[in-house]
Amino acid sequence: MPSEPVSILLRRLPHGEGLPLPGYATPGAAGMDVVAAEDVTLAPGARHAVASGFAIAIPEGYEVQVRPRSGLALKHGITCLNTPGTIDADYRGEIKVILANLGSEPFEVRRGERIAQLVPAAVTVAALTEVDTLDATARGERGFGSTGR
Repeated sequence: MPSEPVSILLRRLPHGEGLPLPGYATPGAAGMDVVAAEDVTLAPGARHAVASGFAIAIPEGYEVQVRPRSGLALKHGITCLNTPGTIDADYRGEIKVILANLGSEPFEVRRGERIAQLVPAAVTVAALTEVDTLDATARGERGFGSTGR
């Protein structure tokens, strides 16, 4: 059973006029598609913070994660850096998507083109306690591929 939607306020910016608001492409979609509010050419290896044309107010206790679109990644090597990116509840500036071209050809980002997904998520706040030692586990301090052997 789906949870109740979280209410997020959205302010359209002047350069976002005429663009679709973020939305779910299908009833089962986890992420809302977000479109570019500008044209930009990404050379191979380049990155750019692409404007969305809107700002949001996320309620306390939530974040919005920015994730890449699988079709852009597979077909063109276009992904989001800092993935998943986090938009904090206290941020009120324009949402921008850091796109990177990992492909071998220049990629044209066009205004109105879907470039990323936004996924609201509840935030769990941690309380850290400094200690002298940690409990022992079978894995211990082995990491970075140590369980893949």
